[in-house]
Amino acid sequence: MSQKQITVVIVGMGFGKEFIPIYQSHPNIKAVGICTRNQKTLDELAAKFHLDKNLCFTDFNEVPKRDDVDAIHVVTPVPEHARMTLASLNANKHTACTIPMAMTVEDCKAIVEAKRKANKVYMMMETALYTREFLYGLNLAETGQLGRIQFVRGSHIQDMSMEGWAAYWKGFPPMLNGTHAISPLLRINNTTAETVVCHGSGRLSEDLASRYGSPFAVETATFTLKNSDVIAEATRSLFDVVRQYRESYDVYGTKMSFEWEQLEDEKHVIFDGGENAERIDVPDTDELLIEPIKHFTKREKIDDPNHVSFLQGAGHGGSHPHLVQEFVAAIVEGRDSAVDAVTAANYTCAGICAHESAMNNGKRIRIPDFK
Repeated sequence: MSQKQITVVIVGMGFGKEFIPIYQSHPNIKAVGICTRNQKTLDELAAKFHLDKNLCFTDFNEVPKRDDVDAIHVVTPVPEHARMTLASLNANKHTACTIPMAMTVEDCKAIVEAKRKANKVYMMMETALYTREFLYGLNLAETGQLGRIQFVRGSHIQDMSMEGWAAYWKGFPPMLNGTHAISPLLRINNTTAETVVCHGSGRLSEDLASRYGSPFAVETATFTLKNSDVIAEATRSLFDVVRQYRESYDVYGTKMSFEWEQLEDEKHVIFDGGENAERIDVPDTDELLIEPIKHFTKREKIDDPNHVSFLQGAGHGGSHPHLVQEFVAAIVEGRDSAVDAVTAANYTCAGICAHESAMNNGKRIRIPDFK
């Protein structure tokens, strides 16, 4: 198999531009193109990264039509995800998309079906599953160091009233985009969510509450997991709650437990028996990556550290090169990605169904089975 063979177009040049040099450095990538509505941004990035002008687009609808494009990576605003993913899969392109998969159960089902028909790779690019912190905990679980997992908890607390977030976020129901808080809890237990009970807490301002008809400042969900006696708890807030950004998971086992740091850079905590507690720095994950892209785990490799996604979130925990490596490897090896359509639909619909539960006074909702 020839080394360079995949042409990928990245759509959306907010934090999407961070992926350009990673793909360019990957030995299986033939060419990288970009798509953004802003002509000035397009021209600047094309010059900066020496991109082929023939693979630079201002109209997304032109991208799936191109026979010379093998893969499309969608990094656009949430309301565009389902439409663009379906257009890509229906054009028989390998498709990656940032989180969440979609905003409705119906769209998730449509994407799962489109992926089956296309028989191409789909991957939801969930940064939370490839952070240093998560990969460290996953290794503890998979090597038996945690013992039997007894409980998991996740949170994603974010102040989206900060300058730089798009207007559609205002009043966005917290769990409607819950995958950062939910997916680590499911993955570390190697399972999916089956049912959810979720409660809304507090009240948003009238202006925010009116936009999506969703009044809650916070939503907290508990999930039952398939073939597991573990309950997973996840909490999400976006507005009218004061706290430093925190995107976290905690895991409690019979031999060891891991808790995410309370404040950024204050260190995580390992508990390994009795009253023992030790603050730790988790190691970098560059050794899990192929040589040409391993340096992209470093914070200083972030091209635009002032982008609001990085001001809140410390550069996504070094996850970007892992996402690229897994997406490209799945294409080259002719297999499903680690966060394939069926898995992504479960992670996404766990949040969608949680919000539905909160709006129905904590009614238990069964999450659709996409298999």
